[in-house]
Amino acid sequence: MAGNSFGTLFKLSTFGESHGEAIGGILEGCPAGVSLDLEAIEAEMQRRKPGQSSIVTQRKEEDSVQFLSGIFEGVTTGTPIGFIIKNTNQKSNDYSHIKDTFRPSHADFTYDKKYGVRDYRGGGRSSARETACRVAAGAIAKQLLKDIKITAYVSGVGELQLQKNYSELDFSEIEKNPVRCADAAMAAKMESYIKEIRKEGDTVGGVVTCVIQNVPIGLGEPVFDKLHADLGKAMLSINAVKGFEYGSGFEGTRLKGSVHNDLFNSDGSTKTNHSGGIQGGISNGEDIYFNVAFKPVATIMQKQQTIDASGNEVEMQGKGRHDPCVVPRAVPIVEAMAAMVLADFWLLNKNAKL
Repeated sequence: MAGNSFGTLFKLSTFGESHGEAIGGILEGCPAGVSLDLEAIEAEMQRRKPGQSSIVTQRKEEDSVQFLSGIFEGVTTGTPIGFIIKNTNQKSNDYSHIKDTFRPSHADFTYDKKYGVRDYRGGGRSSARETACRVAAGAIAKQLLKDIKITAYVSGVGELQLQKNYSELDFSEIEKNPVRCADAAMAAKMESYIKEIRKEGDTVGGVVTCVIQNVPIGLGEPVFDKLHADLGKAMLSINAVKGFEYGSGFEGTRLKGSVHNDLFNSDGSTKTNHSGGIQGGISNGEDIYFNVAFKPVATIMQKQQTIDASGNEVEMQGKGRHDPCVVPRAVPIVEAMAAMVLADFWLLNKNAKL
């Protein structure tokens, strides 16, 4: 199976399945001499872990990271950083009913047709549980990029959408509510709505907005390896993501160039930031901001028509423990992927000129 690695210099390779013994990763390219705050890494893992509130899956996993190599006395050695995250609360019997059945809009059908075999327990390799490895690696990337601030928050759940610009929000509110919305009043509405959706046995999608501040000028390449292109690939590789837009995004198509252009100040900064901190594929020093769209989780607790492995039409209903809305737990994943992209380009940029 290809496609298990991400990055060029700062490179993460992951392994493991949702209901296997463990998941884990090998992180290459982290420079030697980086003092790591292991408690901060655990804190990032706690933000993503299941069972953290009443509006997410109730699977109980501690998601503690066990580092196997590449770190000595809390400092990176420059060698590959190996780690595992043990699975301790699997309920594989919850998936026995889909052993030979394909869940609608899930990876079951395509995975089976591609490989001819699949681990149906929790989705196996296609499960979002794999993203715990990304959060661990992203937490290390954040500490490598200690001067860069990466903040993600939930800006939309279903029809409930924040209308405020990120500069008008209080980021300290994000971790004060289970939705991880940067607006307390909207967070309360979103939480109530997600609970209603769960009672219906249904799911709902949403939007995570990410803001990256204090980015140095010069990250990214002008042709294929544009900074926004790699950010887009990173976000679209996250389970359930259906869209990515940065800067003015699709709204920018409604503007004239005379309005959309970011005019310069004498110091090289810009009066507006429709570009979203990236021009010509290269960071320009302004805030980078983007939106990531997540679809409703495919597994629902309602009866649906589907097909089995023999092509017979059958009826099925989801079982087990699933998120009614994925975006609250997706916030640290978005931050982690952004951090890995920036770490990769930061290392590449050190060789850009003498």
